[in-house]
Amino acid sequence: MTFVGCTMAEAEEKEPVSMEESTDESEHFVSVLPTEVQHLVKEDESEEEPKLKYERLTNGVSEILQKDVASCMTVHEKFLALGTHYGKVYLLDVQGNITQKFDVSQVKINQISLDESGEHMGICSEDGKVQVCGLYSGEEFHETFDCPIKIVAVHPQFVKSPCKQFVTGGKKLLLYDKNWMNRWKPSVLHEGEGNIRNVKWRGHLIAWANNMGVKILDMISKQRITNVPRDNISLRPDMYPCSLCWKDNLTLIIGWGNSVKICSVKERHASEMRDLPSRYVEIVFQFETEFYISGLAPLCDQLVILSYVKEISEKTETECCARPRLDIIQPLPESCEEISSDALTVRGFQENECRDYHLEYSEGESLFYIISPRDVVVAKERDQDDHIDWLLEKKKYEEALMAAEISQKTIKKHKILDIGLAYINHLMEKRDYDLAARKCQKILGKNTDLWEFEVYKFKEIGQLKAISPYLPRRDPILKPLIYEMVLHEFLESDYEGFATLIKEWPGDLYNNAIIVQTVVDHLKKDPQNRTLLRTLAELYTYDQRYGKALEIYLTLRHKDVFQLIHKHNLFSSIRDKIVLLMDFDSEKAVDMLLDNEAKISIDKVVEELENRPELQHVYLHKLFKRDHHKGQRYHEKQISLYAEYDRPNLLPFLRDSTHCPLEKALEICQQRNFVEETVYLLSRMGNSRSALKMIMEELHDVDKAIEFAKEQDDGELWEDLILYSIDKPPFITGLLNNIGTHVYPILLIHRIKEGMEIPNLRDSLVKILQDYNLQILLREGCKKILVADSLSLLKKMHRTQMKGVLVDEENICESCLSPILPSDASKSFSVVVFHCRHMFHKDCLPVPNTAFPVQFCNICSAKHRGPGSAILEMKK
Repeated sequence: MTFVGCTMAEAEEKEPVSMEESTDESEHFVSVLPTEVQHLVKEDESEEEPKLKYERLTNGVSEILQKDVASCMTVHEKFLALGTHYGKVYLLDVQGNITQKFDVSQVKINQISLDESGEHMGICSEDGKVQVCGLYSGEEFHETFDCPIKIVAVHPQFVKSPCKQFVTGGKKLLLYDKNWMNRWKPSVLHEGEGNIRNVKWRGHLIAWANNMGVKILDMISKQRITNVPRDNISLRPDMYPCSLCWKDNLTLIIGWGNSVKICSVKERHASEMRDLPSRYVEIVFQFETEFYISGLAPLCDQLVILSYVKEISEKTETECCARPRLDIIQPLPESCEEISSDALTVRGFQENECRDYHLEYSEGESLFYIISPRDVVVAKERDQDDHIDWLLEKKKYEEALMAAEISQKTIKKHKILDIGLAYINHLMEKRDYDLAARKCQKILGKNTDLWEFEVYKFKEIGQLKAISPYLPRRDPILKPLIYEMVLHEFLESDYEGFATLIKEWPGDLYNNAIIVQTVVDHLKKDPQNRTLLRTLAELYTYDQRYGKALEIYLTLRHKDVFQLIHKHNLFSSIRDKIVLLMDFDSEKAVDMLLDNEAKISIDKVVEELENRPELQHVYLHKLFKRDHHKGQRYHEKQISLYAEYDRPNLLPFLRDSTHCPLEKALEICQQRNFVEETVYLLSRMGNSRSALKMIMEELHDVDKAIEFAKEQDDGELWEDLILYSIDKPPFITGLLNNIGTHVYPILLIHRIKEGMEIPNLRDSLVKILQDYNLQILLREGCKKILVADSLSLLKKMHRTQMKGVLVDEENICESCLSPILPSDASKSFSVVVFHCRHMFHKDCLPVPNTAFPVQFCNICSAKHRGPGSAILEMKK
């Protein structure tokens, strides 16, 4: 049995449909009909997801409530205990099946109490009977009072021998304690304030409610530590009873009328105790609700409140009982916030009063039991399966899919694939075909059958184009027919899309021959369609028919032609297509030809380009830039090509080429009147005077003439330049400004005619003087540096020569080649060591004469290394 979300409905009450029972612990509950549990907020007004799911407790409970009426119930994590108006107590499993039955009385069972172990049970009834018994032992206590007993509570640790205690409440609150003689001894805890209406025992604290308010007793100190008065004294306490619930050992929740108080038991500071109890109670939260409280329970830091509701009937305009509400409330310091609110259609709700409803809960599983005279409904926190159910119901498939992926290890009802397929169908119904196709990638994964099924669905609605970008291309691969079907769809309506798919899809996805034939058929109708031609070339490439592909690419002048040639090594196929390649993209073509010179020789390329000299020049020029020597046999030819198509690069070519015939080059340059090139060639051929003359007469450029004279560094050339310039004042100015460092300026100044007006003469003379001063300063500076360096090196040499020289047994005489030191150290010896580190026995050196009294190293003198004078003479 499972929980389902609640919907708003105002239909008449229906009997529950029977469903098969499940043994799975997660399937303990049956679905509640939409008319049985309803949201207070209409669906069209709120998209908020309900917090709880509901079900009706059936099986044995249904049998019981067909003949009897529920009066109370208590919940243990292992079982349930249900009391009825006919004095019966039933023990039930969590599915509602009867496991045990007790005939306690003939009248209403008021309360049932269980200890924490679930082994002992206390029962009280309207006829004053109290019974405490062990469910698995023979231990039993019976007592009959002369007044109705409304409440009973056994010690939470009743199973332990020191804790054999329970309390009962009628007109008095009595504590029964088992003494050492195995007898029960009663003691009055409280009396005099009316009937005891409710009691809850937790740990060492007992809380009870009477007509005046709520009290808490500390069982350790036997002191009453608080009194919380009743707020609304106008309400009858028997009709609107107090609800008590311990959240933990120190937090008590009180609900009475429409007031809720959360009380915290705290330890009193030692300095404040005096005659006061060691503990006190502080109300930490207090608020009022819209309706009357029939029961409450904690849910984490929130509260679950069962409310009794009255409303005005539209037909009779009188007050009547409405469906009870189950609210989740978030307490705030001075108010509260409603998290969710559900109206419960329980059987016979029209006849029930506030006191007829009870709320019990199981702490371990967060199960909440709503007990009414004719019905028991169980509320449970919604799990991830319920959350996904709600999302699917609201058509929030994206969120449902995400929730299922996150919780795939915990969900039991749903499968990610099923949710995903439902999502795809939903998108297709909305005509959002692109998003549906995109989701196929994630949802269908590697399931080829599902992929093919979905593709056919897209085909049926004419949306193959939408799914084409998302079809798998590797792992998995679908049947070739699927891809061919998509390609045919594009070929009939979208050539560009068809070309894109052919480019993106690997060629092994489909039958290439079929597609090629189809494209060829279409080209018969439109033979000049560039898109189809380009696509056909790619198909030929996939089919390894590179020659046909190359022809189409060259016809189309397609940029991929070079990539195709490189990738498939088609150089043998382009030997006769070099001109076409050069016309298409000369730069790429030349780079490709030069990079693959071994496959297509230079001679072959030049031969193919013979009738296209402009292309021939482009090829030979780039060849020359790469290597000045490879195309040397064509350098003579290149002179004419440069002169015709690329004069700016002619002079650099003449300068860099060592294989160019100078006479031929000079002839061509003179014919075309290329002055700069002619000047260079004349100077290179040794005719510097003619070159200088051409610069002066043809170019009339004194700066260029001076620069040329500087390069040649020839005195006669300077003389010719001066003679040519002596009657030309602008030339004289240029010479005065530039020749100061190459020619003695006085030679030029003496030749200037008197009275000749020379532009900027004064500035030129000043510059000559400045240049001269600069030269003097440079010389002096260099001299100082030279002297300083010489002195520094001399000092360094002196320090080096002053150092001692190690002489040991390993050194030899450079003359006789015997060890420099005698083997017998007692013998006298004499050794000469030169600064050059050569060593001699003194007897092995020539005797110095009067002409050359200073001895020099014979070895260094013979090698012309300079004198190595002796620095040390060792004697013994």
